[in-house]
Amino acid sequence: MTKPLDRDAWVELYDRHARDLHRYLALRVDAAIADDLVSEAFLIAWERRESFDPARASVKAWLFGIGTNLLRQHVRSEGRRLRAWARDHGRRAVTDRVDDRTAAVVDAKSLLSDLGETLADLRPEERDVLLMVAWADLSAAEVAEVTETPVATVRTRLFRARAKLRAKINGQEGDDDA
Repeated sequence: MTKPLDRDAWVELYDRHARDLHRYLALRVDAAIADDLVSEAFLIAWERRESFDPARASVKAWLFGIGTNLLRQHVRSEGRRLRAWARDHGRRAVTDRVDDRTAAVVDAKSLLSDLGETLADLRPEERDVLLMVAWADLSAAEVAEVTETPVATVRTRLFRARAKLRAKINGQEGDDDA
């Protein structure tokens, strides 16, 4: 789409990308908040439609960039929220007698808690790249467009974020073997 500026093209743009943007945002925040963020993202995009340059970024990347910026504004405390969630899951009591399946669920919840904390501890740019790839199904090139960062930098951030999560998983498994 070379000119997402006229009304018909705008309706097509919304139909094509609103669901994906909402899905991405709803994985990071409550669905109702995601509704508001999607609406606000399209409003901002509409207001700034004259400044859109298809040579600079795809429409999808442009919209996800707006949505991601809105998300950052809304969830400045994401790290604190994830840490609180991790602490809450870590406090859940486990009975002495549990079968193997229950033990596996408890182990998984414990690992999930640790991963939530590790996710919260990631640098914001690493966390954003990881979640855009995992939850929004964006390619490294699309994330580069969204973040206005070189593709190599995006790949490096993604590699580092995955390595930190992998280290946490391996560390958790190592604790169980001791």
